[in-house]
Amino acid sequence: MVPVFWFLILLSISVSAQTGRTYNIKNYGAIGDGKTLESPAINKAIEAASANGGGTILIPAGNYLSLSIRLKSNICLNFEQGATLIAAAPSKSLGWYDEPEPNVWGDSLAYQDFGHSHWHNSLIWGENLENVSITGFGLINGTNILRGGGDRRTKMTAADSARYKKMMATDSTRAKMATLSMVGQANKTIALKNCRNVTIRDISILMGGHFAYLLTAVDNLTLDNLKIDTNRDGIDIDCCNNVRVTNCSINAPWDDGLCLKASYALGYARPCQNITINNCYLSGFDRGTMLNGTYLKKTDQLNVPDRGSVCGRIKLGTESNGDFKNITISNCVFENSRGIALESVDGSNLEDITITNITMRDVNSSPIFMRLGSRMRGPKEVQIGHIRRINISNIVVYNADSSYCSLIAGIPGHEIEDIKLNNISIWYHGGGTKEQANIVVPENETKYPDPQMFGVLPAYGFFVRHAKNVEMSNVEVHILSDDVRPAIVLDDVRGVNFINLKAQHAPNIPIFLLKNVENFSTRLCLDIPDNNIKRAEIKKL
Repeated sequence: MVPVFWFLILLSISVSAQTGRTYNIKNYGAIGDGKTLESPAINKAIEAASANGGGTILIPAGNYLSLSIRLKSNICLNFEQGATLIAAAPSKSLGWYDEPEPNVWGDSLAYQDFGHSHWHNSLIWGENLENVSITGFGLINGTNILRGGGDRRTKMTAADSARYKKMMATDSTRAKMATLSMVGQANKTIALKNCRNVTIRDISILMGGHFAYLLTAVDNLTLDNLKIDTNRDGIDIDCCNNVRVTNCSINAPWDDGLCLKASYALGYARPCQNITINNCYLSGFDRGTMLNGTYLKKTDQLNVPDRGSVCGRIKLGTESNGDFKNITISNCVFENSRGIALESVDGSNLEDITITNITMRDVNSSPIFMRLGSRMRGPKEVQIGHIRRINISNIVVYNADSSYCSLIAGIPGHEIEDIKLNNISIWYHGGGTKEQANIVVPENETKYPDPQMFGVLPAYGFFVRHAKNVEMSNVEVHILSDDVRPAIVLDDVRGVNFINLKAQHAPNIPIFLLKNVENFSTRLCLDIPDNNIKRAEIKKL
């Protein structure tokens, strides 16, 4: 006879086993031969686990062809070493991905584009979930996932089209067109909306489509040791709170590597805040060559669809309806990519940001780019936002394109403010001409924000316009070949201090060009005496 004490212990272990059960997808019909459609088996395992309160869905070693996988709360999707999930090419014989759900805010003419506005048309998706994880050292191959919202049009039967009539009735004309082009297709690898307590760790993604990860309104989010080698965005963190991104390697030559956004896809402005990004690698090598270890610069460098140069950067903004607050970025490496971009163009307040300990090599666009604009893609009553209280320190950049120097650019009447740059060393290509030194830079207040929007700039180091309370200390800018532009151009700047600046410059070429500048000072700067200038309409130093 078992004593009551031991009986209670055994009962406790049994209950624990039931609530922490592992569900091997092979027990639900999966084969792993790379030919059989496995998503029905995977979804059966998820449903079984969910019915029992949750558990781990084990994807063992093998190749698993899949359409949409629907996550549930309290589920861990765990990839065993050697497991590959392959996004299937949809067809009448194989089946279709889940349809993009209706979203009245998904009209690309008014707010964000189609890709940001739908989640169900994905390889793996979940909505209104909690306590979810995706883990393991497997690979997701998304080669058959679309890069956009209308890259290919699937031929649908009358019966297929009928499924979308209800959705079509609620969407605008532009959204209808985008949705029709997406019927049966997926354009995201992993998409989560309105979730909390989410952990994604150790997974690799090859060719993730429009978004390898689209994470919208996901709170208490941990992303760790992810490897992404993709054909558009790597990770988009949209309207999320309390996020930790660590130890991720992202190669994204055709779009942004790691992007924080605050879109209007939810139907209201929600902030992206309380976020740390640490120990990450960003690059723009040819697609697939990070994961295979070759790091090539042959194909994608010459045929880049995103504004003429490889991307792969960290960016805050573009989609900027909600605020960006309380964010740190540290200990990251950029290679063969664009730099860091901070952008508010749709009314957001981008503030209290710290960026430190960054190295960049072979940068093809501005190493540091801050843009406050007035695109205002959102509700009409929203006012122009702010960029303020930004600290950037301990940055080393080598071989940066001088056509697009570091930029801090507000717009007339709306200044970027309270900016501190410290311990920064940048080596630019050089090569600027006298004609380029005389370029008048357009405002382009309403345009899509990117350094290329202004064209070649009249400074090789920093161009600062419509800003106030800017401090640069221990900053060095160098040129690798002759350049006859000033190192720094200041235009409509109030309250700017330079301490221990070192700026390489050609003979008889000024370090500074001041235009409509107030309260300018220099201290301990090489080749420049200490200055206190109350006002300068036009001045060269």
